[in-house]
Amino acid sequence: MMDPEKKQRMLEKIEQRAAERKKMRKIFLIITGILFAIVLGLGIYAYIFVTSALEPVDETSEEIVKIEVPLGSGVTTIANILQENGLVQNAKVFKYYAKFKNESQFQAGEYELMKSMTLDELIESLKTGTVYREPVFTVTYNEGWTLEQIAVRVEEKTTHTAAAFLAKVNDPSYIQELAAKFPTLINPEEMLAENVKYPLEGYLYPATYPYFEENPPLTLIIEQMIEETNKYVVQYQDAIAANKWINTPHKFLTFSSLLEKEATGTTDRATIASVFFNRLAEPMPLQTDPTVLYALGEHKDRVLYKDLEVQDPYNTYQNAGLPPGPIATAGATSFEAALSPSKTSYLYFLADKDGKNHFAETYAEHQANVAKYINTQYN
Repeated sequence: MMDPEKKQRMLEKIEQRAAERKKMRKIFLIITGILFAIVLGLGIYAYIFVTSALEPVDETSEEIVKIEVPLGSGVTTIANILQENGLVQNAKVFKYYAKFKNESQFQAGEYELMKSMTLDELIESLKTGTVYREPVFTVTYNEGWTLEQIAVRVEEKTTHTAAAFLAKVNDPSYIQELAAKFPTLINPEEMLAENVKYPLEGYLYPATYPYFEENPPLTLIIEQMIEETNKYVVQYQDAIAANKWINTPHKFLTFSSLLEKEATGTTDRATIASVFFNRLAEPMPLQTDPTVLYALGEHKDRVLYKDLEVQDPYNTYQNAGLPPGPIATAGATSFEAALSPSKTSYLYFLADKDGKNHFAETYAEHQANVAKYINTQYN
């Protein structure tokens, strides 16, 4: 028979444990209730916040707000401009609302907008343009153009001569001035190196530019294009720095220019980029024909074997690695391909008479492609 005192202690322990379990259940219910209230409160707050941010800033306002959307601005940049000027209540809400509606094709320019406009009205205005200042004229500079071609277009469309343009872009003191304005992009040490043909080759972004005066100064024409390139380089600077082969803006623009001149279609750029990176890693000379033509200073439909022997720093048949600098302007598609190449083992490629590229992993495969797609073309 159990001792009465021992039995009493056992009963007390059982009661104590039961009390503790009851207390723990109570604590659990309280904590669960608090967490539920917090989640519910956050949900209500988020709903009120987003709903409010979707409304006009001031439905009764007739105030005209003038803003400028720079060329090349994305949704994030535009959303920030709208918030900074009091036209939307929250930039992020506008950004995600525009993305939800699949709206991204906004026009650069100067706008007259109102605080009473809804997000849909703002989006429509930015798409179609309530522009209060029309440009006097616009000029288009194409992807893949060299500085010399840009110089010709400047002479055709403005009061400046091609010679004056080329003198400005080759002025070392001007390059130093640009370095102060665009420190992320402009590195005079690389751009003014001995073998670089034109310091600003590849630095002027190809696009259609508006001019709001009849005789825009050369510096405005040049720096407007540099500003566009700078936006991309600033956006990609971490990815550029992390790339073993193109870890400076100068190398990045150089590599991108090779893609621009070699690619015959948007879809091939990433694959061509993989070929170039694979060759750099081997190491093998890049052997890209556009660098030979740049060295020769002329356009030819077909590069001859004797052309490959030209002794020039830009000739990637005679020199290993990247050329000293860009050989042309490159667009956003080439920029993206340079930083996001396809993963392949290709070391060779060629384009047939229709411009279609054919890739190969071995020299034997490449020679077979040459026989099939090139030799038959000229026989």
